[in-house]
Amino acid sequence: MSSASASSPIDPVKLDRLAEVAVKIGLGLQPGQDLFLTAPVAALPLVRRIAEHAYKAGAGLVTPLLSDDQVTLARYRFGADASFDRAAGWLYDGLGKAFDANTARLAIVGDNPMLLAAEDPAKVARASKANSLAYRPALEKITNFAVNWNIVAYPGPAWAAQVFPGEAEDVAVTKLAEAIFSASRVDTDDAVAAWAAHNAGLKRRTAWLNDLRFASLHFTGPGTDLLVGLADGHEWQGGASKARNGIICNPNIPTEEVFTTPHARRVEGYVSSTKPLSYQGSLIDEIRVRFEGGRIVDAKASKGETVLGKVLDTDEGARRLGEVALVPHSSPISKSGLLFFNTLFDENAACHIALGQCYSKCFLDGASLSPDQIAAQGGNTSLIHIDWMIGSGDIDIDGIAADGTRVPVFRKGEWV
Repeated sequence: MSSASASSPIDPVKLDRLAEVAVKIGLGLQPGQDLFLTAPVAALPLVRRIAEHAYKAGAGLVTPLLSDDQVTLARYRFGADASFDRAAGWLYDGLGKAFDANTARLAIVGDNPMLLAAEDPAKVARASKANSLAYRPALEKITNFAVNWNIVAYPGPAWAAQVFPGEAEDVAVTKLAEAIFSASRVDTDDAVAAWAAHNAGLKRRTAWLNDLRFASLHFTGPGTDLLVGLADGHEWQGGASKARNGIICNPNIPTEEVFTTPHARRVEGYVSSTKPLSYQGSLIDEIRVRFEGGRIVDAKASKGETVLGKVLDTDEGARRLGEVALVPHSSPISKSGLLFFNTLFDENAACHIALGQCYSKCFLDGASLSPDQIAAQGGNTSLIHIDWMIGSGDIDIDGIAADGTRVPVFRKGEWV
């Protein structure tokens, strides 16, 4: 293990456990398998530990790509206007080739979630769309689960300042680090065993839902009366899953959700968000939308409504759902009471839905289905996939069978 600075506010033992969990549980990295990882510069201590554990596990080549906030801001402040309609397609072409060669993918998040808050939202939207278009062929190999992949988090100081405003930097980083370690289940001596037990619990939930094979879910609560039809041949997933390359991995660390694919044309009613959504430097709060025929026909927000509108106008699929996920109100992240300004964490605090692209793995025999078949069964297609929270301690959920029989699934935010 790399030596840590004596002045570091981050527990080096727990950081090393997180790296080990990322490699062994998150990725299930195999001997001889290459690894491509991305991270902010601030997360270099975790990058180094992950590289060590990856090579100890027999990795072929570990290739990191680091991002920097100041470099990103330089583009917005000094870059030519035309550059916001372009992306590094050559890089994504290379990623596609890497995934075709069975390279594992790991992302470390830890950027300043409000980095672009003061930048021109039109430029942010243009750059995001250009990036999504360029990345799409490679990203489809992730959304289709062609290779094993994983996301973990590092407590960067700019992120910590957002979660714990007013605290000294070292105090904020320490608090965020401990919150990450707790949510990621590495604050125990045997984190690998803790994850095995957690995955077993999530598997029991998915098995129950898959056995019942509901046709739809009915969400009710304050500001919410939403009927979410489920895709034909949908399959619930959660925790550890097998990628198409045969490797079992945990894509998200932390994770508390079980999730599946809604039917993109069978969503009706209205729903309100229960937590703010942090999206590309903007905070979108108190979202209220109404669905007809699966499509959002009316959308409001008390804050960030303009940004929400731009998101919904990304493409036709942006106004339809690609995911529905169930998370108990008593989840560890919910109980922490923190808003992380990061979807990896905030989505695991509450039941949520996602606008945009669906996951093909959430279909029975999804690996053998063509894009046209997935669409015919109700799967959605879009350049975006944006999760936002609709669960709370006041939300009830019923599962509705094809014959109309109703089965309680959640009451007051908890599994029945």
